Amino acid sequence: MLPVFLHSCTSDRKIYKSDCDVNITFKKVGFTQLLDSIENYDQQYVEVSGTYKEAKEQSALYNDSLFVDHSNKRALWINFSQDCPLYLEGTRTGLFEANDGEFTPINNKKVVIRGRIDLHNTGYLGHYKGAMDRVSFVKL
Repeated sequence: MLPVFLHSCTSDRKIYKSDCDVNITFKKVGFTQLLDSIENYDQQYVEVSGTYKEAKEQSALYNDSLFVDHSNKRALWINFSQDCPLYLEGTRTGLFEANDGEFTPINNKKVVIRGRIDLHNTGYLGHYKGAMDRVSFVKL
């Protein structure tokens, strides 16, 4: 019974990938570490996890810990690009296209995301600590 339970917990995970930067090695870094020393990661390719939030003029990754500052100055602007389309692994279903009449629910979800840090892009109205460009991997 345990294997069935464990499989059911992991089978709903979705991975979206692009063909961008497939030969790049991404450095796995904690969210707090990344934001505390973001200057050291400028133009570096990283993998980080957090809670993704989207709204009008908002596309950002926040620390998923309950015990930290969740202001925009402690968040990363996420700059998805049509240059790096993300497709559900093994399909041609895009992250931002309707599937069975509905879009992939990503708002307020914990995600693992890979991309390149850009310290000079601070997102909408300059409210964020920095940005992640060239997003090439999202795990929901």
